[in-house]
Amino acid sequence: MIGTSLFRWAISYFAVAIAWLLLAEVLIVAGFGFPNHDIDGPDTLVVVHIVTIGWLSTALCGALFQFVPVLVARPLYAERWTLPALVLLTLGLSVLLAGFLTLGGHLNGPRWLLPVGASLLIAGFALVVANLGMTLWSARPLPGPARFVATGLACICVTASFGGLFSLVLSGTAIGAQWPDLLVSGVPIHALAGLGGWLTFTAMGVSYRLLAMFMLAPDSDARLGRLAWLAGITALAVGLVGGVLALWRMTGLNLTLLLAAAAALLSLAAHGRDVLGLYRARKRRALELNTRMSLVALASFVAAAMLSAAFVAAGSFASHVGALAFLVAFGWLTGLVLANLYKIVPFLTWLETYGPVMGRVPTPRVQDLVAERRALKWFVLFFAGSWMATLMLLVDAALGFRLAVAVVTLATLGLSEEFIRARRLADVAEPLRLPTGAAAPHLLVSRN
Repeated sequence: MIGTSLFRWAISYFAVAIAWLLLAEVLIVAGFGFPNHDIDGPDTLVVVHIVTIGWLSTALCGALFQFVPVLVARPLYAERWTLPALVLLTLGLSVLLAGFLTLGGHLNGPRWLLPVGASLLIAGFALVVANLGMTLWSARPLPGPARFVATGLACICVTASFGGLFSLVLSGTAIGAQWPDLLVSGVPIHALAGLGGWLTFTAMGVSYRLLAMFMLAPDSDARLGRLAWLAGITALAVGLVGGVLALWRMTGLNLTLLLAAAAALLSLAAHGRDVLGLYRARKRRALELNTRMSLVALASFVAAAMLSAAFVAAGSFASHVGALAFLVAFGWLTGLVLANLYKIVPFLTWLETYGPVMGRVPTPRVQDLVAERRALKWFVLFFAGSWMATLMLLVDAALGFRLAVAVVTLATLGLSEEFIRARRLADVAEPLRLPTGAAAPHLLVSRN
């Protein structure tokens, strides 16, 4: 990536995302939302949307704006759209949350806050999809990892569309006999498109490139990557199209989800086998902390898939869906994002600070911007807390769940400090910290 232009607002996206993550964790520790309240109640919807939109989607958008141009060797279509997109996503989520709080009786506000917030979010995601979509379009035919991203962009369109419809129903704007059925049958489609398509499938595509780059491994196996992609889009197509048809009473949703789950397991198996091949073919024999933690996050994903299959077989999936969703959202997706941010933040900081003077003066390595031994304890606490919180949900121990999430919150704060230290060059030895010609980076904005 030497010579690649830096996305100016990447660190801003990450900072906003982490602020949302900490807010969600504090709310959970305080007993707000599931399991202290109904899993489909307004309080739980507040926490769910903070995690999925505020944290995961915002962080993913920031990463995509930086790395999609790397995936396809093309410049970003319109960087000037990225800051308005961040503003729209942040404002839209804030208004949407106010609508949920009004729905739950915590605020005395109008219910039209829900569709207004949803409209702002749709506008923000439209800018993201258009920007990244045009960047991908300019690079046809797409390489393997970029196909995952393209599929993820299609899925966020489906997710946002259903979210907009839900906001109309919950606000009372859409009135009719068919609308309550949309809330019952449409939520699984909304969740599948969001968690499965947008967040997980896109993360799989980006992780291919990041793992290969950071492990100094050759490109992944094209056949396994193609199988993972084809099986994945089959799972999404069956789940989404079948789910939409189920809304019109043309088929059963349970059978649709079962077929989608079978295809998803095949995609997961192919992806896991491909990642294992990258690991074995790597040139960097000693794995850095971010790569090791990414593999731990992948193990959480595998555990979630195995538990889901076991609960489906036992007929108890519905009663454990909250625990499984938490494991996917925190053990898998949040763990993966935090692990990659631990490398991305110092990597971008290094490029910004030392890239312009590299070759003219001595410069530190990217690894010199972090202290892995110190950060390891925060990752251990994070994953241990996430797994313990999942176990507490499985055994219906609400207080134990909140205590476990308190550990996760502490770990998140510790990792946030590590990111700030990397931006401040706090762990770089003084002789190399700011050589002649190098300028210290700003905390939240990168220089182009």
